[in-house]
Amino acid sequence: MGIYLRQLTQWLAKLLVGGGFSQINSTYLSEVIIFILWVLFSFVAYYVTWKLIRKLVIPILKRSKNQFDDLLVRHRFFRRLSYLVPAMLIYFYNEDIILHIKGLSTFISFVANGFFVFIVILMLDSLLSTINDYYDRFEFSKDHPIKGMIQIIKIILYVLGSLFIIGTLIQKDLSSLLIGLGTFSAVLLLIFKDPILGFVGGLQLIFNKMIRIGDWITIPKYGADGTVLEINLTTVKIQNWDKTISTVPTYSLISDSFQNWRGMEESGGRRMKRSINIDMDSVHFVTEEELVKFRKIKVLKPYLQKKEKEIHEHNRINEIDPSVLVNGRRMTNLGIFRAYLVSYLNNREDIHSTMTFLVRQLQPSEKGIPVEVYVFTKTTAWAEYENIQADIFDHILAVIPEFNLRVYQFPKSSDFSQLIKRN
Repeated sequence: MGIYLRQLTQWLAKLLVGGGFSQINSTYLSEVIIFILWVLFSFVAYYVTWKLIRKLVIPILKRSKNQFDDLLVRHRFFRRLSYLVPAMLIYFYNEDIILHIKGLSTFISFVANGFFVFIVILMLDSLLSTINDYYDRFEFSKDHPIKGMIQIIKIILYVLGSLFIIGTLIQKDLSSLLIGLGTFSAVLLLIFKDPILGFVGGLQLIFNKMIRIGDWITIPKYGADGTVLEINLTTVKIQNWDKTISTVPTYSLISDSFQNWRGMEESGGRRMKRSINIDMDSVHFVTEEELVKFRKIKVLKPYLQKKEKEIHEHNRINEIDPSVLVNGRRMTNLGIFRAYLVSYLNNREDIHSTMTFLVRQLQPSEKGIPVEVYVFTKTTAWAEYENIQADIFDHILAVIPEFNLRVYQFPKSSDFSQLIKRN
């Protein structure tokens, strides 16, 4: 091919001389024209190569069962591979065209060499992205993502490639450039501060198993509450429950606090911790008439039988005078209500009886007596959990009046109207 190009250049030079150009100008002009035509031919060769790959090679790869080659196609590996054709044609044959223009052939070789290196870097970039996507298809990738590592390798590739291209253009070897960069190390550290911190933070997150793809995490500082989609070099991508996306600096998960709900999901139970305030004025000792009513409640029968026997025995042994209410032991409507809630929750199939199970009073305040339900549901799914919680507290609110108790709430406008009417 080189012989034909030289012959073509010489023929064009003779043709230009015959047209009235000087020998030297004809030589220079013919070399420039043939080189431009060769560049155009090189990119036509690229176009033809890419068409052949797209029409013949890629359909075969897509029909194969191997998923790796499909990812190579997605990340444009073969498209970038076809760019090697013009790079090699220009690099290997420019000296057969440019023979007399001093320095131009060398400069073109340097540029073609840099172009060749750049294409190789792009191909390696595609290959690394393919490896990362292929790795992410395995289950263990959630615990040990490699995206941050891949991004570090890409940065190193681009930095070394850029230095090599610059060194080629200014005719300096890579080692001398690297030595010279020592004086700019502080600047480089400042420029790459976030990637370095992100890389260190990502390694700590992965190796300490603090976070993985698919975890539900909450980061109040950044308003993030949702599922981890991606852990990369500088950021962690989180899809919030409202379907928005939050990006959080990777290193902030090491330097700041966050909450990971993985333990809850793996335990198979989700905590329900909610209270209702009872009006203290409605709490009283139960009367015999109320006990008759409460004995008809099926889930309360075992508790009432045991409690009445226990109280009666205690009062008999201590010779308590039952005519005075404060003497001895008595049941209260609030105590019976708490016992009812325990039995009611125990009889629900969607509540864990083996995990922490409490129905308790909290510190009374000016807003009444808080009665708190502290239990775990058998589902961790958000929607199901909320439905269970709503069902339970719907029932509690509806059943409170049956125990002659009242829910405390701030005075309503209607309360003031009734007060004015009374006065």
